[in-house]
Amino acid sequence: MDIGVLAASLEASPLAAWMRGSGWAYPAVNLVHLLGLTLLIGPIALLDLRLLGLGRRFALADVSAVLTPCAIAGLAMLIGSGCLLFSADAVPLHKNPLLLVKLSCITLATANALLFRRVWAERLAEWDRAPPLAGRIQAALSLALWPVAGTLGRLLAYS
Repeated sequence: MDIGVLAASLEASPLAAWMRGSGWAYPAVNLVHLLGLTLLIGPIALLDLRLLGLGRRFALADVSAVLTPCAIAGLAMLIGSGCLLFSADAVPLHKNPLLLVKLSCITLATANALLFRRVWAERLAEWDRAPPLAGRIQAALSLALWPVAGTLGRLLAYS
């Protein structure tokens, strides 16, 4: 199916019409989206900085156990609210090259996080002694990708 046809169908849906037509829906969903961005990027940045060696007095496993659920909640909020925001303007947004770059960053950052969990989750205690180079590269990549995705999302609102 053609992406343009799918975008037009989504934009013509009752949900998208509600997002555009309600005086409060779009602003409220946008606030949820910003809250999700904060809940994702804040904890991810703190965790990535800890993975890179800052704050070594805090055990990495404990830091991860506290911050990861916040980041997951933020990502879930972003996905849900992002779909609603996209539906309101799907036709012009699907043509915007910033959207493709943003979605690529989100995909790469999510894949990186899942790979990180798969490879390192059981070995976080080892990081307190000697953080592995491959894991630190993953943390640096995460520290770059998530804020870029967030910035591109904000730029989409103005382009």
